[in-house]
Formats: sequence, structure tokens, C-alpha cells
Amino acid sequence: MGTVAAAGVAAVGGGAASAQAAGSGGTRATRASGALVFDKDDHTELTETIKDAAGTGHEVVYRFYKARPYVTDPVDAAYQSLVVSVPVRIDGKAVDTTGAPVVLANAIGGYMPSSVAQATGVGQAGGAGPSGSPSASPTGTPGGGTGGGAGGAGGRVNLAQLALVAGYVVVEPGARGRSLVDASGTYYGTAPAAIVDLKAAVRYLRFNQGRIPGDTDRIVSTGTSAGGALSALLGASGDSPLYDRYLKELGAADASDAIFATGAWCPITDLEHADGAYEWNWGSNVTQSTGKVVDQGVSRELRARFAEYQASLKLRGLNGFGPLTARTYDRYLLTTYLQPAATAYLAALPESDRAAYLAANPFLTWSGGKATFTWEDYLAHVGARKKTAPAFDAFDLSAAENNEFGTGTTEARHFTDYGLRNDTTGLTAKRLDGDIPELLRLMNPMHFLKEGNPGRSRHWWIRLGTDDTDTALTVSANLAAAADNLGDEVDHAYYWDQGHGADTDPDAFLAWVARVTGHRG
Repeated sequence: MGTVAAAGVAAVGGGAASAQAAGSGGTRATRASGALVFDKDDHTELTETIKDAAGTGHEVVYRFYKARPYVTDPVDAAYQSLVVSVPVRIDGKAVDTTGAPVVLANAIGGYMPSSVAQATGVGQAGGAGPSGSPSASPTGTPGGGTGGGAGGAGGRVNLAQLALVAGYVVVEPGARGRSLVDASGTYYGTAPAAIVDLKAAVRYLRFNQGRIPGDTDRIVSTGTSAGGALSALLGASGDSPLYDRYLKELGAADASDAIFATGAWCPITDLEHADGAYEWNWGSNVTQSTGKVVDQGVSRELRARFAEYQASLKLRGLNGFGPLTARTYDRYLLTTYLQPAATAYLAALPESDRAAYLAANPFLTWSGGKATFTWEDYLAHVGARKKTAPAFDAFDLSAAENNEFGTGTTEARHFTDYGLRNDTTGLTAKRLDGDIPELLRLMNPMHFLKEGNPGRSRHWWIRLGTDDTDTALTVSANLAAAADNLGDEVDHAYYWDQGHGADTDPDAFLAWVARVTGHRG
């Protein structure tokens, strides 16, 4: 397994050590059937006070299964491991998890690595977002608080804890990420490592059906930002044979990697088209770092690329809207998501607070209990955009996504022909590297949805803040439309005046999980 795997095995304790030993002989099938068997007796019983989505604390007794590898031949078991938490009693009442959904809560942010190797309880998955900041669950006011609650520092919503106190089985998987590099300078967590790892984790769960508590045919994934993109990709690409060789190399279990339902908050996905979408959405807004608009020549070229791509999708909007094109998308976003989001926000305010908000935001018209405004007024209300142009495939290879498509000892690469053609780092290559098209396909849920992948999730919960300029609003809306056009159930909404990573209705999400899975616990 190499030095990286050996170090990772040591980090996660006895379970990983057994996987290392199993890798020394026998067939892969033998290893998978032995080393990947979940030991249901290997747990610690913990008692914590955990807040629910409304902020009410509950005494939760649960079984905690420490980190264990989900593959027999991990590249780095410190990341390719998972933990399981199973509620036993909540406020003294016994919990029957026989048919409970399994919530797969990833803590990935910025396509960075995430680990549960040091976790000693639920909701402790460690991930790093862009600039190395902690990134796990969405932010929001419900469940706020610190220490043992479901809120966490800064009002961050901890979906793993919220799902546990709701009576669900919670699985937190680690995964490799783009920043991991070994002693030889080789990057070993770039694309498609993260999605392969999450698929391997799902296969582990389904391989252990009947041993792991809960219903492993009712796996619901959750994730935010890049984690939201990976959650969506996990849902869209279920059982696709395109990943088989990667999973085989790791010694993943011989089982399905399809999931039942997908939760994705502010997904950063569709990367090969994200630059054009970003300019279509935010091209006229000034940039936070400079206070000026970006090069409008670049912005126009990228907008033209978005228009061509959007037309090729042949998507129709939700609620009978009709074709989604670059010409109709602003009206679609306005009437389907933005005005309803503002309406819901204002309707929930006390009358005096609503009057104050409307006075401070005169672009809004409030009549008959509904908010209306123009697309141009909305863009002005949001103000400065976060990213420069191009937002994702930077000309100087400085974007996180350039690193995500790095390979070997090459830290960052271009993944669009436009980015390569306008490279400012001195590259002389005229064509993208030959493996880039396959990697893009492996990392984009839209490919699988447009093909109608039969192993996909059929239930989709998608959320985004209206002030989120980390990507274009069209990214999540296209995802929702593609699933809806296939006949899948889609619950997609925006949070008014909320930024990247917002989650202001976790209680509604947990109720949605119960409804779509048929759970009556």
C-alpha cells in the first residue's frame, strides 16, 4: 500500500490495521468479504446533550463506532475511513433504528480532504474549505450554540448531530482532497479521488446491509459547497461503470453505490461550464477585491459560451416554465426562486420589521403579500461578486479548481480550452491534457442526469443563498431542472439575503427525509 497508506492505517487504529494485514495475501474478493465486514459490537456508548433544529437540547444516548476503513487497499486510511453513530435513547425513550434512513454526511469543502480519524463522537468530521478554513455543515440560525449542540461555532448547522437527534443513523465519511501530497511531491487527492471515496463508502454500507443499523437501501447524502457538488454527483452517478476501475484499485466492496436521496447546499459543480455561467450571472457586478468590474471582453466571451451550453442542455424549467435559455433564465430565476424567497422572508417578519426592511430596500414592491422586483435590481442588491474572471479556470492557475485537476507532481492544470488559450503562466501547450475530458465527465452530475442514469437518486433537496456569489445561480437551478425533467422529485429553494453555505430550514430537510424514505420513527 505504500508509505502514505501505512501512515493512514496507523492513524485510525485497529480497524485499519486489520485492513492492512488483509492486503498482504488472498484474493481481492476474500479481502472484501473479510476486512470490510462491519463489527456491530465494536462501539462505545456515549451520552450527549444535543440540540434539535429548533435549538431545544435533548439527552441522546448513542452507539459510536470509531473510524474504520471502507476499502481494503486505502491510499491513505486517515481519510478513507468512516464513523457511524446510532441513536439508542433520546430523552430516555428507546429509539428503534431498524428501518431508519442512513444519513451520509460529508464534511468536504473546497474539494479539500476530510477526515474522521480523530473523531470521538458524532459531528466531528474535520474538513478544510478554501484558504484552509473549516468547512463542514451549512450555516444558519436554527440549532445555534456551541459545545454539544447541533449549531456549533458561528451558528453553523451540524447536520450529522441534527440527524442523530431526529432518530436517524448517521454515517460520516472521510475522503481524499486536492491538497494531499506525499513525500515525493505527488498529489494523491485530486479528481476523481473524492467522489471515488464517497462511492466506496456507500458500497461499504450496502455491503454490510443487516450488520450496520438502519436501512442501507435508504441512504440520504448531504454536503455543502464542493461537498454539495459531490453529494449531487453521488446521487446522479449511482452504479455508473465509469468508476469501476478506480474502485477496484482501492479494494472497494462488491456492492451498489446508488443512494436513495440527495441533499445539496450551494453545490459548486459543472466546473467546465462554470466560468461562463458565472459571467452570465455576475458579469456586471464589481468584484469584492478590486471594487471594479472584470475585463468585459473576457466576460462577454464567457457569457457567449454559457449561452451555447445552456441551449445544448434543452432543459425546461420547473412548474411548466418552458425552455431554459440564456435569454429566459433571468426571468425564470426571478419568478421561480428569487421573488418567492423574498416573499417568504418578508412574510415571516413582524410587521414593524418588514416595514423597516422595505424602507431600507425601496427596490422591493410588497403588494398582496408578495414581493416583486427586477433582475437588475436584484443584482444591484447583491452588490460585489466574490470572484474574478475566469472564476474557476484561472488564467494564472490560481483557482482551487485548477488544483482539483492537478496530477502527479503537477499542482494545477487548466481544464477548459479557454483557460488554456489565455494562460498567463508560460504554458505552450495547445491542447488540454488527454485525461481532462474523462475527469470532467467523472466530476459533473449533469452528464449523468442528461443521460438519465438509471442508478441515480430519485429525490433531490437543493438549497442556495440569494447572496451567494461563489458560483452562478444557474448551477443549482440546472441541476434541479435536469432531475425534474427526468420525473424525479425535486425540492429546490433559495434563502433570501443568505450567503454561501446557508441552511435556514434544517427542520424542513429532516422532515423531508422522513417523508421521502417513508420513515415513521
